[in-house]
Amino acid sequence: MSTRGANFLDRWMAEHLPDAVTDDPAAINDLVDQVMEAADREGVAVSEIYEEVGSVFAVIAEAMQHRDGSLPEAWQ
Repeated sequence: MSTRGANFLDRWMAEHLPDAVTDDPAAINDLVDQVMEAADREGVAVSEIYEEVGSVFAVIAEAMQHRDGSLPEAWQ
């Protein structure tokens, strides 16, 4: 199993997530669509991302809740 999908998602989020905290599902869905389109353009299969992280929506939602630099509770 490759970590290429997770690495791509990490890099994309570091470069593209807005500097605002949100839990708006529509905004998060838009970001999921954007990352999937970017992965496709870069030759990273969407299945590679899902294989590594499961729910891309959940990963982005968690990241958006911690834009202030705080760690998620599960990581502490």
